[in-house]
Amino acid sequence: MTRQTPSPAFSIRTRLSMVNEPGTLGRVAVAIGDVGANITALEGFTVHGAVLHDDITIYCYSLDHQNEVRQAIEDLEGVEILEWDDRVHSLHEGGKIAVVSKSELTDMDDLAMLYTPGVARECRAIAADPARSFTHTIRKNTVAIVSDGTAVLGLGNIGPRAAMPVMEGKAQLFKHFGGVDAFPICIDTTDPDEIVSLVQKLEPTFGGINLEDIAAPQAFDIEERLAASMDIPVFHDDQHGTAIVVVAALINALKIVGKDIADIKLVTAGVGAAGIAVMKMVMALGATHIIGVDHAGVVHEGREDLDSSKRWFAENTNPDKLEGSITDVIAGADVFVGLSAPNVLTVDDVRSMAPNPIVFAMANPDPEIRPELIKDIAAVIATGRSDFPNQINNVLAFPGIFRGALDARARRITENMKLAAAHAIADVVGEDLSPVHIIPTVFDARVAPAVAAAARAAAVADGVCREA
Repeated sequence: MTRQTPSPAFSIRTRLSMVNEPGTLGRVAVAIGDVGANITALEGFTVHGAVLHDDITIYCYSLDHQNEVRQAIEDLEGVEILEWDDRVHSLHEGGKIAVVSKSELTDMDDLAMLYTPGVARECRAIAADPARSFTHTIRKNTVAIVSDGTAVLGLGNIGPRAAMPVMEGKAQLFKHFGGVDAFPICIDTTDPDEIVSLVQKLEPTFGGINLEDIAAPQAFDIEERLAASMDIPVFHDDQHGTAIVVVAALINALKIVGKDIADIKLVTAGVGAAGIAVMKMVMALGATHIIGVDHAGVVHEGREDLDSSKRWFAENTNPDKLEGSITDVIAGADVFVGLSAPNVLTVDDVRSMAPNPIVFAMANPDPEIRPELIKDIAAVIATGRSDFPNQINNVLAFPGIFRGALDARARRITENMKLAAAHAIADVVGEDLSPVHIIPTVFDARVAPAVAAAARAAAVADGVCREA
């Protein structure tokens, strides 16, 4: 059985007390390695006579694996665990973001300008010219990250409180990669009418709206209504951010295997908000042979359990009217795109695909199939995880998209802006293209500026910019 790959997502920092004898640390390292964990840092020794203390960072691959590692250490003679910290939980303690001031407040003169009475002058100026709010308030650079917590990171409907760590993380990514100030707004309702009404009322505060982790089909309706009724960009990242990055990766993956998008057979698992948005964009690029599979099997026109969005999907895909399971339709497929759930694809399924198959297994945190199992079968593998090559990560798209939209003072985000962003991401890879590098890493500093420039130019070309 192939062992899973240890990940920083399950990393532990432990402080050990060990007898000060030759070989003790070696026994600790062997015990940790024997259970499949990986030591990533030794932070130095403190000697206390007959014992020494050492801080060790260990990557595991699950909660059960963390417990297995702990037991392996506890079983060692002459070794005692003094501290045991889950690094993920420690990083989240107290939240991950904060408000900081852009202006110094050091004396009464500052106070008189930044607050009363001076601030009244700015208020009057905005009242006389509301467009000034885009240049003289945080609207110029601020996005609301709005979620009801119904479709969080492959975890499903965990609610708005449990969704907050994800939305805080999203705000960090906006700031780090795009220089955009974003703030999480997790709302305690799943009623589409209430969500639309609430977000509409936020318009005076924000320059853009990023909808996040809202389940389909409500997500489609909410975004459509908000985009039609608001005068600032509205962007459902689960749909369009995912679509942009998947399309960028697919453009480059097809170059690797020498196939044309018009000729491929593509099977997708997951026909929710992200899956449908991705497939719409793939179809716009020229794909014609697409088959979708959800929890009930292949999506086809004969099914009576389809909502409006899946009905549209059924009417525009599956040209051969196939039915059954993913195993029944994946034979001969050139591409698999997974936006669904763990372990829905088998090794035999991948073996049955066309030569040099492309597998995008993007369910998070656990993919549709473990990459280790198919590394000798698939020509190109991508996942949604940062601990494998070719991470399909929305952070490659949304900071740059919003940076470009805000800089252009765009009223909305157009299809051309999204397509321009996808090509910009793909082009960044350039001559470094390889099976393990079809997409830039999220820390490639060229990405966000390239996406922002492409999105801004497309916004100007589409004539959706507010006058300066």
